[in-house]
Amino acid sequence: MNLLIFGASGGTGRYLVEQALAAGHHVTAFTRRPEKITTQHPNLKVIEGNLQNYDSVAAAMPGHDAVLSALGVYLFHKNTVLSDGTRNIIRAMEAHNIKRFVCETAIGIGDTRDQLGLFVEFIFYPLVLRHFFPDKERQELAIRQSKLDWVIVRPGRLTNGKQTGQYRHGFGPHEKIKGYVSRADTAEFMLRQLTDDAYLRQTPSLSY
Repeated sequence: MNLLIFGASGGTGRYLVEQALAAGHHVTAFTRRPEKITTQHPNLKVIEGNLQNYDSVAAAMPGHDAVLSALGVYLFHKNTVLSDGTRNIIRAMEAHNIKRFVCETAIGIGDTRDQLGLFVEFIFYPLVLRHFFPDKERQELAIRQSKLDWVIVRPGRLTNGKQTGQYRHGFGPHEKIKGYVSRADTAEFMLRQLTDDAYLRQTPSLSY
């Protein structure tokens, strides 16, 4: 497949690029900072672009079969970078008739709020995540309202651990979980959603 990856220079994005190439896909990495992508491969194309500029996003779309997003976040000040950028992605995908969209968000959004635990919900959330979660909520809403074939992946706290292939997904909002998962395993699960319809237009959580 020809894949377009947003957030390709970030934590999960780097694993998406590497694993997609290893699986034989052709990858276009869209990033503000192309110098941060050190992977070299004949099937890799790096595009410098501005997510908040629709023309920049739309110019990258033609010729791709699917889009993945692993966009980074701004924790400490109010902003709409994720939601505005995601709206540009959706608009460009619809304009170019690209249907499959796999997007990484986070456990704690929507009906998974209870899975964060009391410390996060009543202390860490008000102090640190009070800007992060609202824009993630707006991001997810934009995706759910689109006409795309989307899957929203909600991983727990991301780590730099190894790719194990041993993780849980799709569990209920009140099930006990460890609350963390590696970026490598998150990337593996996201890539699986390109051809698996089990979670089509759903929001599976991901954790050990």
